[in-house]
Amino acid sequence: MDAFERQVQRVSSSRAFAKIAPHFIPALDRTVHRLTGGKVLLSARMLPGVVLTSTGAKSGLARRTPLACMRERDADHDSWILIGSNFGRPGHPAWTANLLAHPDAEISWKGRDIPVRARLLRGAEREAVWTAVLDFWPPYARYQARVERRIRLFRLERR
Repeated sequence: MDAFERQVQRVSSSRAFAKIAPHFIPALDRTVHRLTGGKVLLSARMLPGVVLTSTGAKSGLARRTPLACMRERDADHDSWILIGSNFGRPGHPAWTANLLAHPDAEISWKGRDIPVRARLLRGAEREAVWTAVLDFWPPYARYQARVERRIRLFRLERR
């Protein structure tokens, strides 16, 4: 890990970042994603990212949310892990409730729209993925330490 990545991790896991980032990063990501035809997410400069299109749990309307993700890929498996960290803020992010209510969704991944089905991870499977997530982006440990809720992890698999 280089000095720049360490600095990004330090800033992104701060309480100040958790207070301000949710107010501008998603809006900026949605705008850039739309203007580039789905090819660019600014936040993906730090972490891989998708734009999740899910169905609102209460409204039933389409909801587009830019999210960091951890891609899983091997010969038999192509999936994405979404981490409901909410920047280390107290409540679960709304998109997690949407996936619990309506697991069929779509992601935009590198300019391609991919239909997916989301599954909340539990038990030993969740613990194994959480370990991988912390190896992937250590600031998630600080997010978890700041909140009483258990951060939700979802695996998205192609439909």
